[in-house]
This record gives sequence, structure tokens and C-alpha cells, in this order.
Amino acid sequence: MTSTQTNDPTIREHVQAWQNLNVDIQLALFWFIYKEMGNSITPAAPGASTVSPEIAEGLFNQVKELSHEQQLQVQRDLINKADSEISRLYGSLGDTTKLLFWYRLSQGMDNGTIIPVPADYELPSEAKPLFSKIQLLEFEQQITLFRDYVSPLGAEASSVGI
Repeated sequence: MTSTQTNDPTIREHVQAWQNLNVDIQLALFWFIYKEMGNSITPAAPGASTVSPEIAEGLFNQVKELSHEQQLQVQRDLINKADSEISRLYGSLGDTTKLLFWYRLSQGMDNGTIIPVPADYELPSEAKPLFSKIQLLEFEQQITLFRDYVSPLGAEASSVGI
């Protein structure tokens, strides 16, 4: 599993604050960030030189085939680093490919192929200050923050002993 944690103390502080939220609020925050900044993120993730769009798309397609309840559980499992097949596959991806995978999940939520956020859902109060801080970051800092957040998610690929 790769990890490109930045030395920027602001980014580290934001990532830690994000990780300190409960799993469902972390997912909600990701959704609200996508809705607010998705058009900015779009060219950054898919166009990056280290991204593997076919791999991200393949993993996305596996999730897309699941029921909405299972799709939500996959996302929770990724954040909780649960040991599951999809989580191990995700854990083996490069950081930029992981970012693209989450972007594809957000697109799927937007078009209904992935379990959507209810239309009347509001970001919980404990996440609003962090959301506001993220909105104030420069674009490059936002991308670094997203990459540093998604990088450690998922499970390590397990080695099978003989």
C-alpha cells in the first residue's frame, strides 16, 4: 500500500480531523466535497500521470454490481480498513488511482448507480467546520488533502503462506 503523506501541517491537521469523524460522517463529508468541488477535482484525478483508469474503473464496476446496502458497506469497509476482497484490492492501488476510484463512486452516487445520499441530507454539524476549512484551501492543497485521506484506506493485500 502506498502512502504519500505530506509534511504540510495544515493538510495533516485536516486529514486527522476527517479521520476522527465517524465513518458515515466521513462518507458524507466526501460527498459534500465532491458536490461542491467536483468540477475542479475532475481534471486533476483522471488526468494525473500515475493514475490507472482501467483499474479504478474495474474496481468501481465490481462495487456498482452490488446492492445499494452492499455498496455502502464497501465504502464503510474501506474507511475501517476491513479485511475484504474489495478492500484488499483497493489497498493495492496507487494513491492517484484510489483518488480516481472515489471520484468514480461520487459520480455513481450522482447518477444513481451507487447508493445515493438522500436529497434532503444535511452535513452533520461536527463536519461543517472542517468542510469550511477545506473550501478555503488552495486547489493543490485540496488535491493533496484528498490523496492523503484516501491513501491509507483499504486493507493490506494478504500474503498467503505455504
